Amino acid sequence: MQVKLNKVRVIDTRSAFHDQLVDLSIENGIITEIKTLKKAAGKPAIISEGKEVWQGKAGEELLISNGWVDVFADYREPGLEHKETIETGLNAAAAGGFTDVLITPNTQPAISSKSIIQYILQKASGHAVTAHPMGAATQNAEGKELAEMMDMRANGAIAFTDGWKPVQNANLLLKALEYVKAFDGTIVQLPVDAALASGGLMNEGIVSTALGMPGIPMLAETLTIYRDIELVRYTGSKLHITGVSAAESVAMIRKAKADGLAVTCSVTPYHLALTDDMLNTYDSAYKVSPPLRTESDRLALVAALADGTIDCIASHHRPHEWDAKTKEFEYAADGMAIQESAFNIIWDTLKEYISIERLVDALAVQPRNIFGIEHTPIEQGGNVCLTIFSTSGSNISTATTKKSASMNNPFLDKSLSGKVLGIINNNKLKLDI
Repeated sequence: MQVKLNKVRVIDTRSAFHDQLVDLSIENGIITEIKTLKKAAGKPAIISEGKEVWQGKAGEELLISNGWVDVFADYREPGLEHKETIETGLNAAAAGGFTDVLITPNTQPAISSKSIIQYILQKASGHAVTAHPMGAATQNAEGKELAEMMDMRANGAIAFTDGWKPVQNANLLLKALEYVKAFDGTIVQLPVDAALASGGLMNEGIVSTALGMPGIPMLAETLTIYRDIELVRYTGSKLHITGVSAAESVAMIRKAKADGLAVTCSVTPYHLALTDDMLNTYDSAYKVSPPLRTESDRLALVAALADGTIDCIASHHRPHEWDAKTKEFEYAADGMAIQESAFNIIWDTLKEYISIERLVDALAVQPRNIFGIEHTPIEQGGNVCLTIFSTSGSNISTATTKKSASMNNPFLDKSLSGKVLGIINNNKLKLDI
């Protein structure tokens, strides 16, 4: 593969070329030349592979960064292919600018053995996006006994989690945290106390009261986070909390970090952009777990992402077929399938509040640091794993242009800021133009 990127701006604070306009040549997955441009000149940005395949418009700036990582996405295969397959999921990831995806284990059967890990890796091989399966922390993700995590780790599991069904038993989670220390592993937890959340349909508060809908108390999240942080304090292990949604959660995680604990966290694009006011129409598209919270919680999440308390982004891509969502709110499935819209949602919401450097740090650098995924600065001789994007202009994803097999993306047909042009990874150029 030979690719040239002309007149692109580098966003990589570890690179000597950071914030510079460059022409970049790639051959067989290696950056062979980077030429700094002294002035912007009149020529447009160009992407070419043998021949020109894309040319920008006047004034349209093209940016490149290290490849983005989605740390929590559900591709439903094996067993639930009518919702999403590994192929359609990885295509959605590429369209969203993600070169790497951590896949949740909530399949049928669950990813709780080395054979399923190997199946996922084999199905994903040859794609421009690299799949990183997360093994179940407990057998079949049932929360009853530990899974064979060492065996799965040896066969490619990047981290361990019960995904959408977080470990509820404190003693079992304690054992899991102790177990993964043997290989410096990480446990990933969704902050939901199943007993406290049982029967709830949305955030407990003014809106739920006005709508007459059963609420999920914030305590269902904060109590879980408090417990899990204390278990990390006791074991000295590593924990990643995904999908934080409350201001109090952020405060506890900030303190845990100040105490020197190995606790990291991620936030979803929809928790950064939306509040429980969206439920005023009883639209099940906005039914998610953890639930959408209040405006004060949303603003606390934005501030925590900006200052680095929240380390990275997790799309919580959870695909569903049409009739899983289009039913009475009580019976509708949780989740949004917004992986390919993630950057646009975040940039549309936060462009006035966060620098592009910090956003790239959250999308590309911190996830790699947390989960031990290789990355090198953008420099001559470096391996290529790049996301190509623009912060200018806007993008509209529709039912006919989306790559995911699912329909539960409430941002379809909405104009959002910025655009992802594509990725270069695994010696492949994959464009979404």
